[in-house]
Amino acid sequence: MKMLPILLLLISTLAAAASLPTSFKWSSSGVLVSPKSDSHNIAGIKDPSIVEVDGTYHVFASTAKGSGYNLVYFSFTDFNQANSATFHYLDQTPIGSGYRAAPQVFFFKPHNLWYLVYQNGNAAYSTNPNIANPAGWSAPKNFFSSVPSIISQNMGSGSWVDMWTICDSSNCYLFSSDDNGHLYRSQTSLANFPNGMGNTVIALSDSNKYALFEASNVYNVGNGQYLLLVEAIGSDGQRYFRSWTSNSLTGTWNALANTESNPFARSTNVAFSGTAWTKSISHGEMIRTQTDQTMTISPCKLRYLYQGMSPTASGDYNSLPWRLGLLTQTNSAC
Repeated sequence: MKMLPILLLLISTLAAAASLPTSFKWSSSGVLVSPKSDSHNIAGIKDPSIVEVDGTYHVFASTAKGSGYNLVYFSFTDFNQANSATFHYLDQTPIGSGYRAAPQVFFFKPHNLWYLVYQNGNAAYSTNPNIANPAGWSAPKNFFSSVPSIISQNMGSGSWVDMWTICDSSNCYLFSSDDNGHLYRSQTSLANFPNGMGNTVIALSDSNKYALFEASNVYNVGNGQYLLLVEAIGSDGQRYFRSWTSNSLTGTWNALANTESNPFARSTNVAFSGTAWTKSISHGEMIRTQTDQTMTISPCKLRYLYQGMSPTASGDYNSLPWRLGLLTQTNSAC
């Protein structure tokens, strides 16, 4: 009989160990990836999406300069080598030139295909059977025939940006933002994906547009729990992330670490070695080793690839010198 309380305690301890904390602490690398001096002459590298496949990290990111945005792909096996990785500019592939930005990459198991979701004024996607072959991406297709009416009616002077796809066992959902305090959710069935995307609703909103700005990530962290991250602009003008959890992708999002004083990731809960190279913790993605459409991650020892820039930088938004760095969670309970 004495074994029962011990077993219950052990089960309780294991359950607690595999859950997210209510506050977060991080350490940051220095600048890991910068623009290269080459014919593309980009000013910033932004919005990274990353997956780890058999020990190789595959990264897709936005390229930014005064004349506009496109996408780049590179890969490496060690973060110490990230900055020397070859850049494959995706405007040289069937994805083509013109405005493409904010990529998200994942493997859609039912089709045995990689999907790259990005914005092009609409919500677009390309597919590829081999993530390591940048020339293999298909030409863009749009999820929608036009901007959903609920978005055009609510985005005010904002823009429809930062699409994020995640599926459960029945449906696939596309989250997006409008730089005006709204997080949207659209959906289609798993069997019909990528077609039929619709039923767009406001999933979360804030009267302060800067508090719910853009760059959402949604992850399955196990035990029927989902984690939502959204980028905000703080009272100091710097970017940071707020977080929520839910037991359903269509459910209510409950506050986790979602304030300036208790953020998911902000310069105030990130430790740098030496002088901080950035005060903004901005658009990025959790490193995933499970690469499928469920966006499943472990809640333990989180690593987050993000964009930052020199605190003294200024100028035209498209020309800002964004660089990539890596956050590593330092207060994991498991």
